[in-house]
Amino acid sequence: MSGSASNRLTGGARDRGTGGTTVRPGLDAQGFLVREGSLARVPRPFRPVVAATRKRLTDVFGPRLHSAYLYGSVPRGTARVGRSDLDLLLALHEEPTGADRADALALGAALDGEFGQIDGCGTLLFSRARLLSDLERYDLGWFVACLCTPLLGEDLAARLPRYRPDTLLARETNGDLHLLLPRWRRRIDEAEDTAEARRPLVRSLSRHLVRTGFTLVMPRWNGWTSDLREMAEAFAGFYPERAGQLRDAAVLGLEPTGDAVVLRSYADDLGPWLAGEYARVHGVKAPRPPGWS
Repeated sequence: MSGSASNRLTGGARDRGTGGTTVRPGLDAQGFLVREGSLARVPRPFRPVVAATRKRLTDVFGPRLHSAYLYGSVPRGTARVGRSDLDLLLALHEEPTGADRADALALGAALDGEFGQIDGCGTLLFSRARLLSDLERYDLGWFVACLCTPLLGEDLAARLPRYRPDTLLARETNGDLHLLLPRWRRRIDEAEDTAEARRPLVRSLSRHLVRTGFTLVMPRWNGWTSDLREMAEAFAGFYPERAGQLRDAAVLGLEPTGDAVVLRSYADDLGPWLAGEYARVHGVKAPRPPGWS
């Protein structure tokens, strides 16, 4: 990223570790994380998708819906036509039910089928109470406040604190990789033995590992980015011996293959190492009640 682009993103926040000369992205002048997306950044081809989504969410969820948010490449302005998915987060007044999840799946499938601009639609559903809970303040709360763009309803960010890229945030966002690895191994074992079936899994796990590698070094790097390649480069500055693996994962997060060997390396090598190093540096994420997956 060029210096001028970084300045626009940060509002002047600087890296104290390099003599105050290197501007880090994602922070304001006081060192707080800034919200990364906005409706104004939605690329023109995706605006009809967003408009239809807003209307249909109201039609489908009605009074059950407290607020709705976009996240990911569409509100960041980096979405690629026919390649990027549409990511939604819904805050409901009550805990989501099976019917709510079925409605969200049906809505996502309808949008994906109608609009060739997107390649899939994924929706996260949570209750308003959970998003504002003390336990989720530095995980889902941070996600809403910093990575989500309001689409409908009251913006819950107004009820949440401001955030710094510190070790508490690192621990609570991605300090649970050790719990995920057994699930990943089961998913790998149960996946159909074809490249096409493995490709979405490679994409998902690659992105998760890159983001975890980045948040591992985030407090030392002192900034924020959602660009996978920038995340991998930030990580590489602190763990050169693992840099190649994370750079490869960043590429696969954008252009996935269906390589079974890659998946096994994630589950048996990079993943366990990253989980152990994360626990050593930041500790592990606070336990969640049963069912809070």
